Amino acid sequence: MRFNSMVIFMEAAQRPVFAAASDMHRLGVHPVGDGVDVAVVATRATRVDVCFFIDGIEVNHSLEGPTMGIWHGHIPGVRAGTQYGFRVWGRWNPQAGLRHNPAKLLIDPYALALERPVVHGPEIYDYKWDSGAPGFPHTPSELDSADHTARAVVVDSRFSAYSSRPRHSWDHTVIYEAHVRGLTKLLPGVPERLRGTYAGLAHPYTVSHLTRLGITTLELLPVHAKMPEPGLTSKGKPNYWGYNTLGFFAPEPSYATAEAQAAGGQAVLAEFKGMVHLLHEAGIEVILDVVHNHTCEGGMGGPSLSFRGLDNPTYYLMDEDNSYLDYTGCGNTIDFRHTRAVQMTLDSLRYWVAEVGVDGFRFDLAVTLARHQEHFTPYHAFLVAMTTDPILRDAKLIAEPWDLGPYGWRTGQFPAPMADWNDRFRNSVRTFWLSDAAAQARGGAGQSPADLGYRLAGSADLFGHGEVPGGRSPLASVNFVTSHDGFTMLDLVSFDRKHNEANDEENRDGSNDNHSWNHGSEGMLTKADPGGVILPLRRRSIRNLLGSMFVSAGTPMLLGGDEIGRSQGGNNNAYCQDNEISWVDWDLAPWQESLFSTVAYLIRLRRENPSLRPTRFASGRPIGDDELPDLTWYDSHGNPKESHTWHDPHQRVIQLLRSGSPHGRDSLVVINGELNPIEVTVPAGRGPNYALMWDSEWELPESDLDTFAPGETVTVEALSMQVYLSTGN
Repeated sequence: MRFNSMVIFMEAAQRPVFAAASDMHRLGVHPVGDGVDVAVVATRATRVDVCFFIDGIEVNHSLEGPTMGIWHGHIPGVRAGTQYGFRVWGRWNPQAGLRHNPAKLLIDPYALALERPVVHGPEIYDYKWDSGAPGFPHTPSELDSADHTARAVVVDSRFSAYSSRPRHSWDHTVIYEAHVRGLTKLLPGVPERLRGTYAGLAHPYTVSHLTRLGITTLELLPVHAKMPEPGLTSKGKPNYWGYNTLGFFAPEPSYATAEAQAAGGQAVLAEFKGMVHLLHEAGIEVILDVVHNHTCEGGMGGPSLSFRGLDNPTYYLMDEDNSYLDYTGCGNTIDFRHTRAVQMTLDSLRYWVAEVGVDGFRFDLAVTLARHQEHFTPYHAFLVAMTTDPILRDAKLIAEPWDLGPYGWRTGQFPAPMADWNDRFRNSVRTFWLSDAAAQARGGAGQSPADLGYRLAGSADLFGHGEVPGGRSPLASVNFVTSHDGFTMLDLVSFDRKHNEANDEENRDGSNDNHSWNHGSEGMLTKADPGGVILPLRRRSIRNLLGSMFVSAGTPMLLGGDEIGRSQGGNNNAYCQDNEISWVDWDLAPWQESLFSTVAYLIRLRRENPSLRPTRFASGRPIGDDELPDLTWYDSHGNPKESHTWHDPHQRVIQLLRSGSPHGRDSLVVINGELNPIEVTVPAGRGPNYALMWDSEWELPESDLDTFAPGETVTVEALSMQVYLSTGN
């Protein structure tokens, strides 16, 4: 079908133009009185129509404007559940960044629900696209996109299902990163029709697993409505992770149950709100991974679905020649120098908190959100507005503190009260337990343990500065060893190299800097373990990695499935694998059941003992009336660790003693990073004995605990760690 702009213009001219009786500052389409209020930003347009689909027929209404760049009006007779979009007239001059084309039905950036998937083809491009690869947009397309793109849906957003928030303090927070679909797709206790859905995530069987584990906060990979990249579509692959946003206010419809999808966008939103409510009832917070750094419209040759056709130069960051600046690796970058881009993002965040009930956000490539084109600043208007906003300031706000632009690594540099993913923690812990150990096994030496010391103590070198005197506290460091992006914990100890062949990119994608160790044999060992050595060592290494995370100062984040030893077959970039590679396999061997018990025990140990989750950086001195320093380092002989030994790669035995005063027990962490057992002398501390609470050598936590007196010698097995608590203060 070709779009006849003259016919549409003549038909629209015969219809009334509605005066601005609505609140034009409330962007989007909202039921009001006898119809809907409409407001959309299109600062350079010469005309904007809102198009409603009623009984399969497109009915267009011209809007009033632009008033301060906004087109607006009140349309009577339109009810919730009606599909709609926009058609926009204006200059066509791609060299100047202007991409108006009324043949393209555009999605409302403020749409609260979407229906119908985008169908890839020439119709969704605003220029004549005749080949299998996008080109430069020279000639405007006359093909109508209405039957090939998603449609926004009018939603009555007054319905709210969420209960009071759990509001876990940061020092009690344990984050669990998971994918809505992948977590429950194979979970046998969840009815099949609910598996892989919002409802399945909130099913009692799923909730029981999370509460038995002891996590407090569920961080979901992107749930905003998405579209797969054309390159993936051409290969018949999906964008499983969802980092390709189509709409920042609408939940992804495909994650809802079939019944909700059939009932429409309002039902999908209701299912999402119900999920949040039920998780809150179980005491679990919900954090959304949000992708406000770019959209699914891609680069210059990408499709025209929403922002590009409405106001391309307002929403996208342009270079001097009006080409896109790409700091995200995804073709475009949202321009956070512009008021409307900042407003749209803040409005989206407020909506998800105030109307849907979520508890916070993890910001993908967050450096992009705080750039004045090239330069990052922690005082960016967006960050200042978000962290002081009366709705958002109490939410958990977490930055992925890097992007692909110049000077893009900014871990520790975001403002309070934000937290940052700490990639230095990830790399340091992996290096000490895996790549350094592998180097020793080959007869070499690893790196010095100095960086591990910084990470165990809360990364004050990264987070101990900023506007707040003394820094943001160690809790601003989100400590993780694995995440969705990279190896799972089991793959980290089973593969020296990535194995991403299933992605059809000739294994070129994904990171080569993994700091992993296969312990002598690549892969999952389908045959018997030669000598029965490799598999026990791998399991111990997993426990070392997890133990280090849960005893370090900071906020721990666990990758969903790592508590039961999930594998992706060595794929460290499973972004396009919506299948058994990514889905959590719940058919557990005995060792996996034991691993779950270990992780749950470590989480409980941390929760019950404040000395394992300090709220401020250590000074190395007694605090207040305490006689014991808040943190003390010892060597294997129980003597204070000398400074020069931190820089010796052969000094791989560390003892860390934290004071539990005034309300808790002192904690002693003993680490042996050498390939042979070591005799370690228990330090004096404040005098009482120490109970061995956990040893990474144990396959299962033990209840019959040994007690050791200061000055007594204990054996710490090769490549293992122990956690002690004082028996009294």
